Amino acid sequence: MKVLRNDAAQYVSRFGRTDRVLHGCLMFSFLGLALTGLPLVFSHAPWAAVLARALGGVPAAGVLHRVCAVVLIAVFLTHVARLVKRVVLDRDYTIFWGPASMVPQPRDLDELRRHLLWFVGRGPRPRFERYTYWEKFDYWAVFWGMAIIGGSGLMLWFPEAFSHLVPGWVFNIALLVHGEEALLAVGFIFTIHFFNGHLRPEKFPMDMVIFTGRVSEAELRHERPGEYERLQASGELERLAMPAPQRSTVTLGRSIGTLAVAIGLSLVGLIIYALIAH
Repeated sequence: MKVLRNDAAQYVSRFGRTDRVLHGCLMFSFLGLALTGLPLVFSHAPWAAVLARALGGVPAAGVLHRVCAVVLIAVFLTHVARLVKRVVLDRDYTIFWGPASMVPQPRDLDELRRHLLWFVGRGPRPRFERYTYWEKFDYWAVFWGMAIIGGSGLMLWFPEAFSHLVPGWVFNIALLVHGEEALLAVGFIFTIHFFNGHLRPEKFPMDMVIFTGRVSEAELRHERPGEYERLQASGELERLAMPAPQRSTVTLGRSIGTLAVAIGLSLVGLIIYALIAH
């Protein structure tokens, strides 16, 4: 398939349907966990009781929290299973190294250095590949965060079962780790991740790629020239050519994304208020 040279078809596939569905489930479950968990963490704040009542009360919020946790764990396990399939069945080892790998590499440190120099006008913008250093940081922060938060959460959910495996004092640590790590994750996702993904000048007000699965050829060439040139040289660019996303898809994605950002930033504001007023 050729890259057509008209406004209706200058797009390149970036994320498949499964990737977008998993991200959507991750987004909704994370928002649900934040909405239902923060009233417990900040139970002393006036807004906590209001939010809990809006969710149907503390017992209902607890049920919703566990439902969202199951969805999040399912997303995590599905992602890991897909990685195992790529390595074991497909024998695709590019996930461990190379330009399309999420594994941190020496080039990421160099791109970070050159990016900082570019910020202050001391050099050219780095020629980013498929994944930038901040995207890899986001990925691994979420990956390990899900393992830590999920593991401690399961201990608190099934204390009797885990009491046969660990001493009682471990549950106190699990309670502390679950709350503090979750608070850190909420703060990071709703500020740094939202800024990098949607609020920075190049993307404001919304980066639509995770909703549409495609990016314009011009945007790919500008933001990730390393990937663009690699795809062009290998002939992959033509194979990945796609028409522009439908207007309904863009509208739906923008609406969902705007709502998620609004909820996230509102929760950050409530957290700051609770910390200051305490």
